[in-house]
Amino acid sequence: MVRGDARALRYELSSRCPVVAGTPLADRILAFESATGRLRAEAGFSLFDLNRVFLARGFCAPVAPGTQFITLGGMVAADVHGKNHHRDGCFGRHVTRLRMRVGDGTIVECSPEHECDLFRATLGGMGLTGHILEVECRLMPIPSPWIWRESERIADIDRFIEALKEAGPRWPYTMGWIDCLSRGRGLGRGILMRGRWAERAEAPSDPPRPRRRPAIPFVFPGWVISRASVRAFNSLYYHRHRTGVKRGIVHPESFLYPLDVIRHWNRMYGPRGFTQYQCVLPDTAGHGAARRFLELLTSRGGASMLCVIKDCGDEGPGLLSFPLKGISIALDIPIRDDTQSLVDALNELVIAEGGRIYLAKDAFTRPDHFRAMEPRLPEWTRIRRHWDPQGQLRSAQSVRILGDRP
Repeated sequence: MVRGDARALRYELSSRCPVVAGTPLADRILAFESATGRLRAEAGFSLFDLNRVFLARGFCAPVAPGTQFITLGGMVAADVHGKNHHRDGCFGRHVTRLRMRVGDGTIVECSPEHECDLFRATLGGMGLTGHILEVECRLMPIPSPWIWRESERIADIDRFIEALKEAGPRWPYTMGWIDCLSRGRGLGRGILMRGRWAERAEAPSDPPRPRRRPAIPFVFPGWVISRASVRAFNSLYYHRHRTGVKRGIVHPESFLYPLDVIRHWNRMYGPRGFTQYQCVLPDTAGHGAARRFLELLTSRGGASMLCVIKDCGDEGPGLLSFPLKGISIALDIPIRDDTQSLVDALNELVIAEGGRIYLAKDAFTRPDHFRAMEPRLPEWTRIRRHWDPQGQLRSAQSVRILGDRP
């Protein structure tokens, strides 16, 4: 099995994998065409280094997930999405070619036109179709390396969904933080954020410098993150944003990569840690789907300081790619004795609504639930077996969900 920066919120390699190959040292830029934005690099080239090299030169990654400490290979394997999915889709939509080592050791190049089945199965395939060696993708031109951001306080989940959908046609980046513990009329209240790359005349003349990132110095006691403390934090965070719209230029790291603001932030969740759960609820389920999800979460005692909602566009070409047209909800769940039953209940609701979960953030989904969510799984499995008939490539997640041998 292969790993990149090992920064996925569900890192799925384990001692069950007899061989683990790392890619972070395979991080060279192999070619770049400034006229087209076409970049070819080794799979271990990180998004952090991409930003360091290209933002000041007028280019950005076509998709920005919640962290920049991720490799290009990892971005392909998870087919990452960001705040601009409603407009620009997943990362795989911008990938033009891959160079891979498949299960029998053969080196293969694939693209939307050549070995297209392998290409589609690799986008979102969690590294189970082959070792990604090189990635070719298109970067996006930008007028400046700064972000113009607007934020607004929204009173409840129904209005939040409406505002999120209204912002989509006008803003390339949209997302929101919601208070998942509020109830009644305030259920799903939160802060909606909209952004775009600042025009040259709006932006500071100097490029943004890397931000200093304070660290959580030790693992907190398990009682720190409780329902009461999360409720207090959520209330404070919601009310500290004044009514009306806040506007201004912000650093791209604070807007695009909020998970990177504090190092070792996972230590806040205590010795048992946390899992992140992310699902997409399709537009066909109606706006009420988000309300039903939050009502179930609060009734089951789910407590999360980080609950993020995003607008998703059309389904991409990746056979196990996560988003589909609708809204995604992601939340941190401190691990407790009842975490498995909470995830089971959430998954059953997601299945009933016609949605699915994000494999890159999954730690508890049962195989029968995943099969019920994923009608594309048989086609993906057929392609995987064609390229790796001996099942050489596997992970702890594939053992748990797909029934691979340990």
